[in-house]
Amino acid sequence: MNNKYRTSGHSRYTVYYHFAFCPKYRRNIFKEVDINKAVKQAIKDMAPHHDWIIEELETDTDHIHTFLSAPPRYAPAQIVKLIKSWTYNSVYQQYPQIKRFLWGGKMWCQGYYVSTVSDRSTKEEIKRYVRKQ
Repeated sequence: MNNKYRTSGHSRYTVYYHFAFCPKYRRNIFKEVDINKAVKQAIKDMAPHHDWIIEELETDTDHIHTFLSAPPRYAPAQIVKLIKSWTYNSVYQQYPQIKRFLWGGKMWCQGYYVSTVSDRSTKEEIKRYVRKQ
């Protein structure tokens, strides 16, 4: 078996996604070191529950990049929805003062960017890009 493949109950796969999305109102919430760390930690904590592997995870002042491998049972929209809801719940519980910046009970913008990556050269390029954010 080639080690670049992952295996689940009934599938063998190599599926990588690059996601980017923004906080509601494009607020610069990631300038706050504690909030930045809390969002990243929430994503890292949830990944094993869904059998995701986080390859890279970085923030810029007003958006986040996530590069991960996920089983094919997860649609990209479902992954984004899970990340957004999990981080919202986690960060709002730890830092209720964030509501000053993000009122209305929303932490994330509706939209997002997603691309799939499957070959090694492209994967490494995406990892470098995300790492340098």
